[in-house]
Amino acid sequence: MNAPSMTRRRCHALLVSGCGSGQGKTTVTGALALHARALGKRVRVFKTGPDFLDPMVLQAITGEPVWQLDLFMGGEAHCAQLLWEAANEADLVLVEGAMGLFDGNPSSADLAERFGLPVLAVINGAAMAQTLGAIAYGLKQYRPGLPFAGVFANRVASAYHARLLFDSLPPDIDALGWLPAAAELSLPARHLGLVPQADDNDVASRFTAAAKALQPCSRDACQAPMVTFKPGDLVPPPPMLAGQRIAVARDAAFCFLYPANLDCLRAMGASLQFFSPVSGERLPPCDAVWLPGGYPELHAAAWSANEALRADLREHQVAGKPMLAECGGMMSLFDELVDIDEHAHPGFGLLPGRTHMHQRLVSLGLQRLVLPEGELRGHSFHYSISETPLAPIARATNPNGGPTEEAAYRVHRTTASYVHLYFPSNPVAVARLFSSN
Repeated sequence: MNAPSMTRRRCHALLVSGCGSGQGKTTVTGALALHARALGKRVRVFKTGPDFLDPMVLQAITGEPVWQLDLFMGGEAHCAQLLWEAANEADLVLVEGAMGLFDGNPSSADLAERFGLPVLAVINGAAMAQTLGAIAYGLKQYRPGLPFAGVFANRVASAYHARLLFDSLPPDIDALGWLPAAAELSLPARHLGLVPQADDNDVASRFTAAAKALQPCSRDACQAPMVTFKPGDLVPPPPMLAGQRIAVARDAAFCFLYPANLDCLRAMGASLQFFSPVSGERLPPCDAVWLPGGYPELHAAAWSANEALRADLREHQVAGKPMLAECGGMMSLFDELVDIDEHAHPGFGLLPGRTHMHQRLVSLGLQRLVLPEGELRGHSFHYSISETPLAPIARATNPNGGPTEEAAYRVHRTTASYVHLYFPSNPVAVARLFSSN
C-alpha cells in the first residue's frame, strides 16, 4: 500500500463482528463491499487476527489484497498505518472480525476501541426472534465506550421474521440490514475453514447473490460513521535484501501468503519470483526460497511428482542458501506425507521425518518465535502431526499462555516450522533469514 501524504484522513468505517464464529461475518462483509461498490463507493477490506482463508475469499470478490490487522502480530503502529493508507484510497473501510467480538487477546473489540471503528454486530437470526435484542444489548453494553454502529441480521426467514427480530432492539441500537436464509448465499467449508482460491467462481457467485439479496433497514449499513485515521509512527525497514532474488512457491498447494509479508520483502529491496510446484515448475534462479503454507496434502500427488524441483531444492540446500518453510511448506520437505485417506506421498526429502494428516485440529494459537536472527511473531493452525529426529533450534510460545509451542528446525540454512510468520513483526530478522550474505 502506498502512503501519499502524512496527514489525517477521514472515511466511513465498520468493524463487522458478532457473538461468535458461524454468524456469517464473511458473507455479510463481502455482500456489503459489493453493495457499496454498486453505489459507487471505493471500498477497502481488512481482516482481524491471523487468518488466510477469509482474506483469500474476500480478495477473490473485491479484486484487491486483504491485509491483516492484528495488534499482536503487527503492532499498533503497523495497524494504524494500514488503516490510514486505506482511508487515503477508499470511501468505506470494512474490517471483518475474528471469532466473537470479545474473543481472544487481543480481540476484535480491542482493535475497534483502539482505532474508533464502529462495530456492526452480525447475528444469526435463524431459530430466533426477540432474543436478538438481548444479544445485541449484551454486545453493546459489555464494554462501556466501545463504538457500536448497530446490528445486521443474517439467515432471516422473511420480512415478517426480520420485523420480529428488529422490534426487539433497544431504542439506542440501530437495525442496519439483513440477509435472507438461502442455500445459495451460504459459503461452503472444508477442514481448514472456507474454500481456498480454487473455488473462486463459485464463491464470487454466492457473494454476488448475497449483495443483491441484501435488505437495508431505515439506515443502510454502508452509511457508516466517519472515522479519523492518522499514520502509524513507523520507520521504513532497511534495504537489507537489495539485489536478493527470493523464489516464492505460490499455487493451490502453497497459497497462505500474507500480502504484508510480500510488501515487507519488496520494501527491503528483494525481487520476488513466483513458481508453482504443483504445475511442475522448477526452481527459478534465486538466492533464497520461501515455501509458505497451504494445502500440500490435497495436491501431494502433483508436487511430489516434480522430480526436477526436488533436485533443485536439494542443490539449493546443500549449497547453503537460505530457505524458509512454513507449515505446509515444512510438511512438503519431510521424507513422507500421509494424507487424510492414509495415502503416503514422497516429500522433497530435505528434512528427515514424516507428516501425518488428522481429522481433528491439532494446533491453534498465536506464536512468538525467537530464532538466532531475532524474535518473530505469527500463528499456527494445522491438522497434521510431524515426526522428526531433528532437535529443535527453538520453540515458539503462545503469548496468552496456551499449550501450543511449535518447534523450529534448521538444516544448513533451511529453517522450518509450523509457525506462519508475520514479517512486519521484525523485518530485520526476516532479512537475516533470507540473506545469502
